[in-house]
Amino acid sequence: MDIPRQVVSFLSSRGLKLATAESCTAGLIASLISSVPGSGACLDVGFITYSPSGKAGFLGVQEDTMSRYGLTSEEVAREMSEGALGLEACCADMSVSNTGVADGNAGSVPAPGTQCFGWSFKLRSGRIVSVSETKVFEGDRNEVRHAAALYALSRIEHHFNRLPHASDQHGELR
Repeated sequence: MDIPRQVVSFLSSRGLKLATAESCTAGLIASLISSVPGSGACLDVGFITYSPSGKAGFLGVQEDTMSRYGLTSEEVAREMSEGALGLEACCADMSVSNTGVADGNAGSVPAPGTQCFGWSFKLRSGRIVSVSETKVFEGDRNEVRHAAALYALSRIEHHFNRLPHASDQHGELR
């Protein structure tokens, strides 16, 4: 299964654009998409915000969210994906974000391989709908990062299909 190719086909067939907001994957999500011919029609922008100051300064992640829930949390992932869509220069209809721990010591919290994701969709009404997930991957640092990037892409269509029905004008993407 060629996940990046499927995502490009899905987005292109609907005229949708994607933004990425990446921490642990450090651009791998955008890189996987851009490896597919024709991806320029559906990849708008990618942000790499590895540090807390980058998450806060570029994407508007609240300092309180990071300190209360930790950098590896669904709350931070959600604010990252919403922040990418909220930027004036962003023309995307949806975004995906990732933050996590690629490696570490057994018994540490969060556990090595823990990855948090956010997917946000900009509706015609201007409202942003977001969902988030946490998943733990096995492997070394780069195996975890690659698996996380593929997983982030693999869930785009799944979450899109759970949006309010297209017949509801407030549920359609812009």
